[in-house]
Amino acid sequence: MAEEREDTRVYRVVLNDEEQFSIWDAERDLPAGWYAEGTEGSKQDCLDRIEQVWTDMRPAGLRRRMEQAGA
Repeated sequence: MAEEREDTRVYRVVLNDEEQFSIWDAERDLPAGWYAEGTEGSKQDCLDRIEQVWTDMRPAGLRRRMEQAGA
């Protein structure tokens, strides 16, 4: 069985126009439609940040439509 290596890469928190969050390897160019949120660090640091700020998993467009409809 292969020994697991510690992930020492630096990640960044990214989000898209629908305010959906993810993490991305900081050394790679961001994919189209995704923007850096400002947090960089270990994978766990980035996941912790997302857990802290992404409290409503609904896409931004859906949230706006529901607010307009009075839901």
